[in-house]
Amino acid sequence: MTQLEQAKKNKITAQMAKVAQEEEHTGTSIRQKIAQGKVVIPFNKKRRPKKVYGIGEGLTTKINANIGTSSDASKIKDELKKMEVSIAAGAHTIMDLSTGGDIPRIRKDILQRCPVPVGTVPIYEAAVNSVKRNGSICAMKEDDIFDTIEQHAKDGVDFFTLHCGVTIESLARLKEEKRITDIVSRGGAILADWMIKNRKENPLYEYYERILDIAKRYDVTISLGDGMRPGSIADATDRTQIQELVLLGELAKQAFDNGVQTIIEGPGHVPLNQIRSNVVLQKRLCRGAPFYVLGPLVTDVAPGYDHITSAIGGAIAAACGADFLCYVTRSEHLRLPSIEDVKEGVIAARIAAHAADIAKGISKAIDWDNKISLARKKRDWKKQMSLSIDPQRPSSMRLKSKSKTTDACTMCSQYCSLKIMDQAKERLKKQE
Repeated sequence: MTQLEQAKKNKITAQMAKVAQEEEHTGTSIRQKIAQGKVVIPFNKKRRPKKVYGIGEGLTTKINANIGTSSDASKIKDELKKMEVSIAAGAHTIMDLSTGGDIPRIRKDILQRCPVPVGTVPIYEAAVNSVKRNGSICAMKEDDIFDTIEQHAKDGVDFFTLHCGVTIESLARLKEEKRITDIVSRGGAILADWMIKNRKENPLYEYYERILDIAKRYDVTISLGDGMRPGSIADATDRTQIQELVLLGELAKQAFDNGVQTIIEGPGHVPLNQIRSNVVLQKRLCRGAPFYVLGPLVTDVAPGYDHITSAIGGAIAAACGADFLCYVTRSEHLRLPSIEDVKEGVIAARIAAHAADIAKGISKAIDWDNKISLARKKRDWKKQMSLSIDPQRPSSMRLKSKSKTTDACTMCSQYCSLKIMDQAKERLKKQE
């Protein structure tokens, strides 16, 4: 049985118990949230990842880091290093988005070495194989797509993104909408091209039951991809995006009824004033299913700094109820991310998630801030560093500051406000 099926039968699995302990919840509360479809535990029962995380309502906001080769850069050792750096920086899941090199081998190496849940986008490999064999994405057969999905499940993938909401109807809506950036989802664009060329419905939608059968056998969580997500601020929250979201809510309900865990993927580029409404719509239309957002990026004008634009949007989205943030690196839209890009992207997303968790009232998040604030008050530099979200950077900055005093920094030095107040309080005691 899947985690969802067991939750519906009032069984608390070992994975639910681990999540409960990590989140400072009861096993019963976690089971109830899973049974309602509001929390998922990505956990392929064949691979059984070492680390288990819950994603969804009432839990700490989780972070995903994307890695993977391209046709221009296909060294697996680089991607494995990015995986290690991502996990060390605090990513809760990894997605392998490889489109270059030996994709099956890359996936298996990542699955073998990765302690956290791993996700993939099977349509990428299906498209790459079709180009290799037939010279065209559009030459894919329906069975090629489903065979690839099943192979990913067999290999042990814990969750996979499937763009089931890109349909003939949504393409017609897209044509009417006259977007600036049309379809920016790679999986969505692949399927749209295939559908237009072959004059057929999206197989992932038409034969959705086949997907549910595969996912149920391995307990793979389905992440329903937002193939029609906006790729520019001007396209945000348009009818094409919302039409797909309505359909994804229906597909999520079908999966839930069949005992399959489901995540809903959300928009990419959204202005600040529309983020809350996007989250509210998703939660309402998808019956509280976990919401997984790429960013969202709150402006289009910051290439090279999109880890910042996405962290701004991610903090607001998560504070409003989004559950899962996909990091965006500073190299978004520009190149395959470097190892340093990956680390900075994870840290930026973690800052956003933590800020949101404070807003959500999650006690462990608030306690963390209180502890570092107390260490700062005492000028306990060692403890401040150990409590930092990235201890390496502040430690390095402190060492390079060449402060003349051990209990202040070079910005204030002898005029440190905290130090002055300690002296003032001592004087006050003597006056009493």
